[in-house]
Amino acid sequence: MDRTITIGFLGCGNVGGGVWKLLSGFADDIAHRTGLRFSIKRVLVRSLAKRRDIDFPDGVLTDRAEDVLDDPEISIVLEFLGGEEPAHRWITMALERGKTVVTANKVAFALHWHELQKAAKQSGAGLYYEAAVCGAIPIIHTLEESLQANRISYIYGIVNGTTNYILTRMSREGAEYADVLADAQRLGLAEPDPASDVEGLDAAYKLSILASLAFHGRVPFENVYVEGITQVQAEDIRCGQELGYTLKLLAIAKRDGLHVETRVHPTFIRNDHPLANISGAFNAVFLHGHACGEMMFMGRGAGDLPTASAIVSDLVRAASAQKHLYPTFDNELHPAVSLQNNTDWRCAFYTRMLAKDEPGVLSRIAQTFADHGVSIAAMQQKGEQRDGRVTVVFITHQASERDMQKAILEIRPEVATVESLLRVE
Repeated sequence: MDRTITIGFLGCGNVGGGVWKLLSGFADDIAHRTGLRFSIKRVLVRSLAKRRDIDFPDGVLTDRAEDVLDDPEISIVLEFLGGEEPAHRWITMALERGKTVVTANKVAFALHWHELQKAAKQSGAGLYYEAAVCGAIPIIHTLEESLQANRISYIYGIVNGTTNYILTRMSREGAEYADVLADAQRLGLAEPDPASDVEGLDAAYKLSILASLAFHGRVPFENVYVEGITQVQAEDIRCGQELGYTLKLLAIAKRDGLHVETRVHPTFIRNDHPLANISGAFNAVFLHGHACGEMMFMGRGAGDLPTASAIVSDLVRAASAQKHLYPTFDNELHPAVSLQNNTDWRCAFYTRMLAKDEPGVLSRIAQTFADHGVSIAAMQQKGEQRDGRVTVVFITHQASERDMQKAILEIRPEVATVESLLRVE
């Protein structure tokens, strides 16, 4: 005999619609595999008058949040609102009322995780968030359960499909950023206002969650260094390709003892790195554990059905749980023992300059680097002279972020102008 669980939706956009379709069309398969059936009693929407491609039964739709939050028959709430508010407030209210919450909301979750977990533990409710990071890829479940016997030392992630699509197109076609972005918006692959994606914020929210789980300590969103792709130029992608590198917007987290670095920025990686071949709108996470070694997870990180797949997985896990589990690290705004944020990381650097075309200039640049502890691994002069200057590209050995920034600032304009600076992993 199948057990029926009564649930409610907060919001029903593309992802909520995907969950409705999955729970409707795949219900018998889910019941056969799990012994569970899900009855969607109420669905919160902004407007009852809006035309929809789902034929909801009478009485299911509501524009009153309390119809979901205060209904004693609804034991699990699925949140699809997105953004910080009112999602944060309503998730908290649901948890305080003892309702388990399944969410895909990386913003509200990353910013208020400590509050939400506290509310869940006090009422005994569950809090599930697999879909908040990388859509269909089960990376949250993997970090929470499958890799518990590992000490994770680093994570590299391509966790935003929009930026990966743009950089893939720029790499393959030699196109400029603005042209590819406009095309992506026309195709519906980028939002009309793409700032959260292209400025790196979306990836930073996700990295805050991933790093906290991987390193077993709270890594606040505000500790993530963020740099987007809006300034990336096709010329730099071409220069990198000639030197054997591919450009990706990487979410990077590394741990050394209690010292953690978390950063999101355009990054050159070697063409033979597994992440270099992750193209289009796909996501991937590459990590290293002391026991498992290197592992990579790849799949669709967005879209209605891929994200719905993760949500329904969490829904089944929540409904099957005898007791809800929570991360065991000190999940507080100010933990008693906190991970220390390192902002002076070490990596290699790519820089492109327009240097004065005369003897001694390259040695002066190299000396400036050396004065700050930065050594050059490779150098390439590009193209013809323009206005008495030539394009010169440098790849450095690993260097301190602060030292590299100081060296760049010390290069005088009459010697060379720095046109771009990108990190290399």
